[in-house]
Order: sequence, then C-alpha cells, then structure tokens
Amino acid sequence: MAQSEAYITGIGQSEVAIRTARSPLLLTLDAVRMALDDAGLSIEQIDGVMTFPGKLSSNPGFSPLGADDVMDALGIRSRWHMGGLEQPAQLSAIGVAAMAVKAGICRHVICFRTVYEAAAPTRPEDFPRLSSGYADGPMQWLLPYGALSAACWTAQYAMQHVVRYGMTREQLGQIAINASRNALRNPRAKAFTKEELTLGKYMRSKTISSPLCIYDCDRFSDGSTVLIVSAQDALDEVSSRPIRIAAMSGSISRPTYDQDEWTAPYYAGPALWARCDYKPDQVDTAQLYDGFSFFVITWLEGLGFCERGEGHRFIEGGNRIAFDGELPLNTHGGQLGAGRLHGFGFAHEAVSQLRGAAGDRQLPNAPRLAVAASGGGNMAAALLLAND
Repeated sequence: MAQSEAYITGIGQSEVAIRTARSPLLLTLDAVRMALDDAGLSIEQIDGVMTFPGKLSSNPGFSPLGADDVMDALGIRSRWHMGGLEQPAQLSAIGVAAMAVKAGICRHVICFRTVYEAAAPTRPEDFPRLSSGYADGPMQWLLPYGALSAACWTAQYAMQHVVRYGMTREQLGQIAINASRNALRNPRAKAFTKEELTLGKYMRSKTISSPLCIYDCDRFSDGSTVLIVSAQDALDEVSSRPIRIAAMSGSISRPTYDQDEWTAPYYAGPALWARCDYKPDQVDTAQLYDGFSFFVITWLEGLGFCERGEGHRFIEGGNRIAFDGELPLNTHGGQLGAGRLHGFGFAHEAVSQLRGAAGDRQLPNAPRLAVAASGGGNMAAALLLAND
C-alpha cells in the first residue's frame, strides 16, 4: 500500500430539520463533535479546515459559515484552510483535504458543509440577503429571464434526454420513488419523508419546469455534515474504521449559459476511473447528487454505469437501483428524500455503508467500494471510497 494515502476517519451530522431554531454555528459544532468522537480525536489534533463554498454574505442561508468561523469557535490552529465557491463542486473540499494530508501539510482536516436555507428566510433580521441591484457572474444569464431557479436550466438538459433519447416521466420518477423508500429507513429524514411516494402521485404532481415536477426537486433544509480526512501516517491516532479515498475527480464546464451539450459529470466520471485500478462494475453502492432527479441520470451515464443516453433505461422499473438491487442508489434517501445538505450527505452515507454502520438502512452485502458525487450542470466532483 502506498504511503501517501488519505482516509476519512470521522463523520458527523447534526439534526436535519426544516426551520430549526438552532443556529448554523451550533449545528456545525454538533456535527464536529460527532465526527471527533467517531474518529477518537480531540480538537487539538485538528490542523486543517476545508469547506465549500465558504461564507456568502450575499446569501447567508445557502452558506452561513466559513472556515474562519469554525476555527475561531473551536480554537483550531490550522496549517491549511480553505473555503471558496470557485471549486469544481461541493465534495472538492474533501479532495483538497486529501491533497493536503498527502502532501504532508496536515494530519487531520475537518471538512464541513452547513446549510440554513429553510430557517434563514424566516429570520431576515438575522440573515439579511444582500442585493447589489444588478446581476453579474452566472446570474446575468438567468435573472433577466426570470430563471433564478436551477430547475430552469436543469430542465433544459432533461428535455434533451426526452427529445433525443426518449426518456419518459415514468422512468425519471423512479429516482424520486427510490429516494422516498430509502428515506423511510433513515431517522434523520423524518422531517422530509413521511410516506412512500407512488408513481401515480408522482405523475399527478405539480410541474415545476417540464419535464421536472415538484418531486424531482430537493427541499430546503437546515443542517451540517462533517467529515474528517486524515493522513495515513496519522491513523494510529484514530480509533475508528478508516475509509480510504481511492480516487477523486472534478470538472468545470463553461460557466455561461449558452449551455454545454454535456454537463460536467460526463467529464468528472471518466477522470475518476483514470486515477485508480477500479471499474464501475466493482462499485457496491452509488451515492449520487440528486438536487434534481435528472442529475442522477447524468452521473450514472458520466460514471460509466451505462452508456450516454441510456440512464433512463438503466433505472426503468426501479429494480436495479433499489435497496436490494445490483446498484443500490442513495440509500439514505438522497436530498430528494432526506433534505438538501448540498452534497456532503452523500459522502457521509458512503462512509456509513462501507463501515457497516448505517443501521436500519445498512446494505446486507458488506459493501467494499462506493462512489459519492456532488454537483450537476457546469460543476461536478466525485469521490471513490474503499473499505480496505
């Protein structure tokens, strides 16, 4: 085994709620304490902090905390820390932590993502959303057309699959149906899923942007997820079962809209396999970003679980991606079923499954290899995690 590996050694997740009274910082500290206890580490042993996308004063519900806030609250003396929006996607923060420990800069790095998108709008005095009065960056291509929601441009990609490849709503609906079934096994999903979604209910639901309906869109939530990334030569300091980061990848396509024909997962997927000796048919479970259900189609195709244009046929009927299927998908319910934790929840679930510590939702086949993916559209990041 190489001597420059990176491992996930601790995981923690706060309560996941809709409009919680607990502050974003306290939610984050809850998750940090859980991750430290899980790894058997003390805060004094942490020497790095990574996050995505960093603190955004323009939209505090989306990202209310930065690395500086967590370091200050916990007294962390960091050797390296980072938080910024200009990364491939959410899980790239974990990728940067892996690079830091492989380079010998850090030994144990806290990676976190905290969202407060459900509670913040109800407390504008505490979380004011700033407006400059003009649109720049990617928003300049969306706001003038009333297309603030990412559902608008995601639907264009989805409609391409409808027109070009024959994807039906009945096929796409299997992703949301599978998410609801799995969420019912997850105690942290109780605020979001109370009964199993049926195909009939899905087909009758409100259209958001054709072909996407309301069940194809994740729901704002409040919560924090933390993962600790450790160097291989620091594993003697942890008491948990470490999970190796076997490969990682990321991709950014053009940030303007003019949309690319193919989204970033189609480039991040092949790059992941190019950096390891594993193949897609060896993966035991896939935890794929489902901020919108169609993103799962792009990841299945991009990662090579099926050919381009075949994702809807791959999931048809839902059996292949079911809890007891050949590629169990989003076993915690994903963001569609368990709340919008903006990417980090997929890595948390992958580690839980590989450790055999997922409780009522634990896969019975002792999974050894899992892929976790975040992002869609023009940004994507993926991790391949191995239980060695």
